[in-house]
Amino acid sequence: MYTSHEDIGYDFEDDPKDKKTLKPHPNIDRGWAWMMVLSSFFVHILIMGSQMALGVLNVEWLEEFHQSRGLTAWVSSLSMGITLIVGPFIGLFINTCGCRRTAIVGGLVNSLGWVLSAYAANVQYLFITFGVAAGLGSGMAYLPAVVMVGKYFQKRRALAQGLSTTGTGFGTFLMTVLLKYLCKEYGWRNAMFIQGAVSLNLCVCGALMRPLSPQQDGNNPGEKDPRVLPELSAESVKSSGRLGRAEERDGGLGNGDTLCDLQAQECPDQALPRENMCALRVLKTVSQLTMRVRTGLSDWYSGYFGTASLFTNRMFVAFIFWALFAYSSFVIPFIHLPEIVNLYNLSEQNDVFPLTSIIAIVHIFGKVILGIVADLPCISIWNVFLMANFTLVVCIFILPLMHTYAGLAVICALIGFSSGYFSLMPVVTEDLVGIEHLANAYGIIICANGISALLGPPFAGWIYDITQKYDFSFYICGLLYMVGILFLLIQPCIRIIEQSRRKYMDGAHV
Repeated sequence: MYTSHEDIGYDFEDDPKDKKTLKPHPNIDRGWAWMMVLSSFFVHILIMGSQMALGVLNVEWLEEFHQSRGLTAWVSSLSMGITLIVGPFIGLFINTCGCRRTAIVGGLVNSLGWVLSAYAANVQYLFITFGVAAGLGSGMAYLPAVVMVGKYFQKRRALAQGLSTTGTGFGTFLMTVLLKYLCKEYGWRNAMFIQGAVSLNLCVCGALMRPLSPQQDGNNPGEKDPRVLPELSAESVKSSGRLGRAEERDGGLGNGDTLCDLQAQECPDQALPRENMCALRVLKTVSQLTMRVRTGLSDWYSGYFGTASLFTNRMFVAFIFWALFAYSSFVIPFIHLPEIVNLYNLSEQNDVFPLTSIIAIVHIFGKVILGIVADLPCISIWNVFLMANFTLVVCIFILPLMHTYAGLAVICALIGFSSGYFSLMPVVTEDLVGIEHLANAYGIIICANGISALLGPPFAGWIYDITQKYDFSFYICGLLYMVGILFLLIQPCIRIIEQSRRKYMDGAHV
């Protein structure tokens, strides 16, 4: 049903006999592919890193607005949740406008959300400016960063995703220190204003997301004469697939202008008046934009609800169910650990080396090491993924039992390392659905993670308001997380049972 990811990174060209020649793309696994890793790395620093450091601002908001912990936690969870929840809809933007334009617009919206939040008069104002606006901008920049790395890598995809997503760990460490310093020196309002200016670097990261261009070599007919347009057969047009359409969306609208210029040069006496030429170009541009939107909407709709719908893949549905419970177990410690440390009277030790920084630093090594291990030919990526999940669940259950800084530091280090499986999520998703459906599929997965991030921190704050403890929130989230993992494990067993039953029935008929 789904296309294999084995053929990604190759171009089909028509030879004189209309035969298809398979050639490796020069930028797959090398060249500009590493610029994609660098761009995605900084996107993770600016988006995921700053969101994981929101515990610093959460304490400031509690002191400023004097609201309950459950209500105040909605600000952070809205920003994290919407960043991920809008994933499926950002897939529509990617199909229509391409990754580059989507990421640049996202950087502008994210920066605007930070700046407007500096003028907040109450928590409800922050819901709109920081939760919705900044969260939407983050989602528009985050998904293209993940998708572009997947398109540019084939053999080293797990390692590339691991290196790019280490930006989350670096960003958490850097942004925690930066926000603490800015809040101490200038106050939280000016700190958010400055952070808004820093977030404009997302536009630079988006500009680096150059689409995969068609392969060019000495035999390319397009290089013989700029005025000679190569003829394309029906097979070559079909073989370009969705990747070709994405490149057209990112490549701009230059072909129509080139044709008009060539016509004007070859037939100067018959050239149309300047006003008519301008009108013709406007009409052509509107027509191309309309066709682009229709094509992108068609691809988006067919990917979710068409005959090749992602929801017909039972294992992918189980993966969505797992994602609904997984992310909250990772987000809750980041949002509430600063407050938990204050309750345990460990503020002085935590100020020397914050527990969230321990998670962030070890998280970096976890992503790289797990990515390298998953790329080994003798090891299944699913085994690495599941073992890391089990380790994280155990840590979530043990965390409430630790009341010393040393004990909390050890558990936080284990949480940081085991949560490195996040770098494997795009690779696992691609193995389930193929590279052609990666943008839509990963958008659904991070949407499910977004729901988890949206509800997790407020739930933990609500439990504290009732019981005056955070312990029960960790236990409940850990149980739900375990259910999601078991649901993943059950699906392969069901598939094996169905295959055995089908073979038995075939043998009985014979």
